[in-house]
Amino acid sequence: MTIRSTVLETISEIGQQHERSLPPLADDLPLLDSGLDSLCIAVLVARLDDRLGVDPFAAAIDGFPVTVGDFIALYENAAA
Repeated sequence: MTIRSTVLETISEIGQQHERSLPPLADDLPLLDSGLDSLCIAVLVARLDDRLGVDPFAAAIDGFPVTVGDFIALYENAAA
């Protein structure tokens, strides 16, 4: 399983668990329009830390990712 597929699958799981209606997940979809609120995003980051063993937020980053694609790239770059 790739980082991309793990992130997208985890977003979908969290959306279902928190009874959120999610739009189709695309790279250019703004995170603010993803259907996830701040609690869901926090759960997402914690769950991805467990699943991927990567916490890209532990290092200094330039701002929070704006789109789903930016969020995925953040994890892909941290794992590289």
